Amino acid sequence: MTFEPDRTAVVVVDMQNGFCHPEGSLYAPASEDAIEPCVDLVDRAREADATVVYTRDVHTDEQFEDAHYYDEFERWGEHVLEGSWDAELIEQLQSREPDLAIEKHTYDAFHETQLDGWLSARGIDDLLICGTLANVCVLHTAASAGLRDYRPILVEDAVGFIEDDHREYALDHADWLFGELTDRESITFA
Repeated sequence: MTFEPDRTAVVVVDMQNGFCHPEGSLYAPASEDAIEPCVDLVDRAREADATVVYTRDVHTDEQFEDAHYYDEFERWGEHVLEGSWDAELIEQLQSREPDLAIEKHTYDAFHETQLDGWLSARGIDDLLICGTLANVCVLHTAASAGLRDYRPILVEDAVGFIEDDHREYALDHADWLFGELTDRESITFA
């Protein structure tokens, strides 16, 4: 698959200490395994002058106190709290100019963030999506991108997960309903 750098963004979803480091609050070994593939994809995008976007899942202590139904802390326990080491991007993947780094407060990186407007203003259509977790933030961000008329392409060998079947479900669902799949080896920049 060939991508035009000026119309493509690599979206690195939630590669944070809390998910990717063994001491993180929601550590998954496959998220740690996704570090090198994500680094490789970001390096290649930067070499081609494609856009790089980082998302960070960040929560306040009281975010879900008045929740009627949606409460991530009930589901996952407290995690990636604002200002914590847990919430920081991993050392190997740090944003730098002119990357965009956004904070999100739910699974979907488009929900109540500047991501859509920022991408649209730059004429970006294709999103190469990597990061973690496959069936949670990666899937919901990719689905939201597709609903906004971006072309979401999940980079299947650069996605972290908790269980193998979660990864397979997310990739199959994305491929079937709203996106495409590829691997790093198949990606070239024009």
